Amino acid sequence: MKKTIPIVSAIVAFIAIGFLSNAADAPAAKPLRVLLVCGGCCHDYAKQQEILKTGIESRVNAVVDVAYNPDTTTKATFEIYKSADWAKEFDVVIHDECSADVTEPGYVKNILNAHRAGTPAVNLHCAMHSYRWGNFREPVNAGADNASWYEFLGLQSTGHGPKEPIALTFTDKESPITKGMEGWTTVNEELYNNVQVLTGKTLVAGFQVVPPKAKKGQPLPPDAKATEATAVVAWTNEYGDKKTRVFSTTLGHTNETVADARYLDLVARGLLWATGKIDADGKPLAGYGK
Repeated sequence: MKKTIPIVSAIVAFIAIGFLSNAADAPAAKPLRVLLVCGGCCHDYAKQQEILKTGIESRVNAVVDVAYNPDTTTKATFEIYKSADWAKEFDVVIHDECSADVTEPGYVKNILNAHRAGTPAVNLHCAMHSYRWGNFREPVNAGADNASWYEFLGLQSTGHGPKEPIALTFTDKESPITKGMEGWTTVNEELYNNVQVLTGKTLVAGFQVVPPKAKKGQPLPPDAKATEATAVVAWTNEYGDKKTRVFSTTLGHTNETVADARYLDLVARGLLWATGKIDADGKPLAGYGK
């Protein structure tokens, strides 16, 4: 028996050395290449681009490149979109632009071509109110000229109410994006309406109470009551023939919300889901977490 111990020990040591050698030789996970497109009307994109880049890179093994346009109008466009192969260097694109009055169909088609071809996407806040034309305030029909951006998103939204806190409820707790996460109440935020849910799958719902307000120059009526509104605020979609993964959330108007660790966790998980780098329990795959 004593004579076998050195042999067994040698075998164990040999296996351990081989395992460590293989681990050392295994290539490290390549960081995800992320394109963040940011700019346009109505938001502090100069600051939010920094918050998002830092927040994502601290949570995900990723390098975030930013395409920022300081144009603060609703007609902000982005030079990168003008190339036919604009997304070829990236694993995922984050749309955080507010370009409500950019209505050139060819320009928008070129954006969507990349996603139709398989480039995943994450859409934040005002991206839901960009690239719209025609009678977009009415439910669009599948295949219609003014339906293309909404079909990409998987949900049609056209406006929002006043800035008030939104109580968030995670309606799908089994999605890898939301598993183990709990709802919270935001600071004053904009609750985007839902004209219709197209092919999107709901993850998070928002509930907002709006206190009654008097009309200008008039007292508040004694019977005035608060109004309530609910809407889907986060969802997933599979876009086009390739079933390209798309995650969207309408949250993110204020810097306070964008900088909230819970918001950044949600966005990071959405990004990992879109790129297929998250497991069923909501954990990044090996090499893609921080």
